[in-house]
Amino acid sequence: MFIHNKKLQYTVRVARPNPVLASFMLEQFGGPQGELAAAMRYFTQALGEVDPGRKDMLMDIATEELSHLEIIGSIVAMLNKGSKGKLAEGAEEQADLYRSLSQGCSVQTEALLYGGGPSLTNSAGVPWSAAYIDSIGDPTADLRSNIAAESRAKIVYERLINVTDDADVKDALGFLMTREIAHQKSFEKALYAIHDNFPPGKLQGKPEFANLYVHASHGNGETRGPWNSGEDWRRLDDVESALPLDGGNGEAEVQLSSEEDRFITAFSERTRSDPDSQPTTGANLGSNGRH
Repeated sequence: MFIHNKKLQYTVRVARPNPVLASFMLEQFGGPQGELAAAMRYFTQALGEVDPGRKDMLMDIATEELSHLEIIGSIVAMLNKGSKGKLAEGAEEQADLYRSLSQGCSVQTEALLYGGGPSLTNSAGVPWSAAYIDSIGDPTADLRSNIAAESRAKIVYERLINVTDDADVKDALGFLMTREIAHQKSFEKALYAIHDNFPPGKLQGKPEFANLYVHASHGNGETRGPWNSGEDWRRLDDVESALPLDGGNGEAEVQLSSEEDRFITAFSERTRSDPDSQPTTGANLGSNGRH
């Protein structure tokens, strides 16, 4: 059971209405890196988690993300409050009102369809989607994904801070950004509290390929570093001569029944191309006699 506390986790103050800035803020309301996506990601992970410690952590953070959704939604509503009243009461001439609502992004959609309230869309008006949730059900894989998600969310908050000069909005965004850092720390601690957490899953992989670095992109800009060289890697530079890596013939093969083989042979014969033909095609007919 969830119980809502009417006090925000962090006080929201907005110096003045700004519907364009409000549309930018929607990126963290209904966008892929936003608070709803985070809450749903961690909530669904918590429901399937079998470890009591991780389950408790995920439920705590999921619930806090809902409180952050309320904060960012309140910012959007306050930034839209001026245009909301003007639109509802017809306080401006049509041309002036049109100009004020069409300054960019999804401002007019917010005003016309949602009355200035926050919508579950990103800053371009694209509806929120459960496809943003990338959980796979393995704690080591999901925790790494969560760490990356918190990192991306922090970067988006930084960018939102950089596009506004409203000190009060900056302050609230700074709080939300900082909580992303705290959540990342929790997820990292939980990940490394799992012994033998790499590679994800149970299977270790084929040992002859697990430490193989395939140098497949050749040309200017080639760089060596700990990601492709050193004692952790067996480096393959001449890829072409080493193919196939399994020592086989490098062909794709399948065992067919006699009936399947008969049918595929008939199909192949019926659709065979004649390499010696020079057919006249629509391209020839439409080329003004140049062929």
